[in-house]
Amino acid sequence: KCAAAFLCAAATVRGAWGALSGGMLYPRESPSREVKDLSGLWSFRADFSPGRNAGFEKSWFSGRLSETGPVIDMPVPASFNDITQEAQLRDFIGWVWYDRELWVPGRWLSDEGLRIVLRVGSAHYYSIVWVNGAKVMEHEGGHLPFEADVGNVLRKNPSQPCRITIAVNNTLTLQTLPPGSIQHMDDPTMYPPGYFVQNINFDFFNYAGIHRPVLLYTTPNVYIDDIAVQTSFADNIGIIVYQVSVAGSSEPAVQVTLTDKDGRCAATSGGSSGTLRVTDVNLWWPYLMHENPGYLYSLEVRPQAAASRPTDLYALPVGVRTVRVTDTRFFINNKPFYFHGVNKHEDYDIRGKGLDWPLVVKDFNLLKWLGANSFRTSHYPYAEEILQMCDRHGIVVIDECPGVGIKDIRSFGNASLAHHLVVMEELVRRDKNHPSVVMWSVANEPASEMPPAGRYFKELISHTKALDPHRPVTFVSNSNFNRDLGAPYVDVICVNSYFSWYRDPGHVEVIPIQLKTQFENWHGKYQRPIIQSEYGADVVSGLHSDPPMMFTEEYQEVVLQNYHKVFDQKRKEYVVGELIWNFADFMTAQGTLRVVGNKKGIFTRQRQPKSGAFILRDRYWRLANETGRLPPWTRYPCH
Repeated sequence: KCAAAFLCAAATVRGAWGALSGGMLYPRESPSREVKDLSGLWSFRADFSPGRNAGFEKSWFSGRLSETGPVIDMPVPASFNDITQEAQLRDFIGWVWYDRELWVPGRWLSDEGLRIVLRVGSAHYYSIVWVNGAKVMEHEGGHLPFEADVGNVLRKNPSQPCRITIAVNNTLTLQTLPPGSIQHMDDPTMYPPGYFVQNINFDFFNYAGIHRPVLLYTTPNVYIDDIAVQTSFADNIGIIVYQVSVAGSSEPAVQVTLTDKDGRCAATSGGSSGTLRVTDVNLWWPYLMHENPGYLYSLEVRPQAAASRPTDLYALPVGVRTVRVTDTRFFINNKPFYFHGVNKHEDYDIRGKGLDWPLVVKDFNLLKWLGANSFRTSHYPYAEEILQMCDRHGIVVIDECPGVGIKDIRSFGNASLAHHLVVMEELVRRDKNHPSVVMWSVANEPASEMPPAGRYFKELISHTKALDPHRPVTFVSNSNFNRDLGAPYVDVICVNSYFSWYRDPGHVEVIPIQLKTQFENWHGKYQRPIIQSEYGADVVSGLHSDPPMMFTEEYQEVVLQNYHKVFDQKRKEYVVGELIWNFADFMTAQGTLRVVGNKKGIFTRQRQPKSGAFILRDRYWRLANETGRLPPWTRYPCH
């Protein structure tokens, strides 16, 4: 019913996995490129018609949205759910519509040598985009960018403002990522006509809308379409193997220049592929592992176009580092690396999952205050801008796709796998050059003991390794170690467990026994390094009890301390990381197990510390100081 239009549209995308064409370089200004950010207020309307199809039946995209009926102001980027006082909009499932009019610079339109590209950073979940009433693109998936060249459409009416219309549908089905299902309540004695709910198997709110910036940007017609780099080093020589894709020319000449942080030339090369060698290289190091973390070079790429054509220039930040995994250790730059970090969510009051720069900067300040060196993008790809911050600050990332809540056997079918493969292609295409990204995660807590899971994850992980042979691949398990059919194919075991919370609630004395058993079972069977990818306890900030009781700050402290004792034993053997669940409290669907969201954060949703934050801070700085690689003035927690 309400999902019918979504399913029809989505089938065209899912039927063509592996057919991705072109790159997805982040839009950066240069002498040859301009970027126009369309963030701000857009007109907005939700389609409350019974079938959620009125917008298509009445062609809302053919004119101004305000001419179709009542509209409201909607900020972009932001989730639409918490912007108004209407519960009906907060919980809305179906199509919502955005539009905005703007003037495109006249020099863009008059210059036939320019491409004009419309890019959406992300919109949850399925999107269709029109420019001046003409459909220019559609995309399935709520967390990755999509774009189209709209120059021809814009140049048809250069004297008129440009109108961009975006329809977004947040319906989740058994074949989406994350999956879900629509349940219709047809009993007229219990529910109103046409009543339905969205069922999900993940524990965070299904925020929806345009979550990341909408941009217009230009390039010359002969342009840098994609760049891929792979780095290594030998002694003091850094090695950067690069591959450049140029579009608009059949045999382009390419000039590549690498500059250091001070703008000095470090290496040059010619050709669309090649190797750069950097003497006395500055390696990219994680935060707290080196006195100069997050060192980035700039790889400037220029195709040599014909004399009559403008020359493109794209500058890609590059960090020189290596990643290697053994059966007991995780290495960055040939040094053992121990993940002491967090799991996060893109989540905050009012704006939901919308990109918010003050929040991003605040979170990075808290990460560094905490002494955290890493996080997992639970449970979906985060904004590109966040990964760029990680690159600059040396925060290590486990980059996770939205494969969360895969609990129904029907979500392991061929259609689901085909879409999952496309998502991993899109994720690797976007994030392959980030030095902060050291591992791909293809799923979180799937029902990996189900019979189809073995084939599903074997193909999925094999495909991901083929896309990027240079990074390890994992998925995050909470299954029984003996029945997990995906674990044999991963490079690192990531395990979630909540001893004394979901299991044996209130009994912290069982944690050391059960956690030690967990580690020994998983490593004994699979001989892989292990990361404790989730652990923790819900805390209502300000609630206290002695002796500790569940939901109090004291109980979270004791839970953490009991886990840490075992971590300290096993990190001497094969445990290579610990990631607390969660960095901050976050919103969930309403239910009897959640009081206005999940409260397992060591910070509140407003980023105020609970007692557990200080326990973790003392521990993380102690772990960093034990490495012996920091200069003396950083070897104390108040750094």
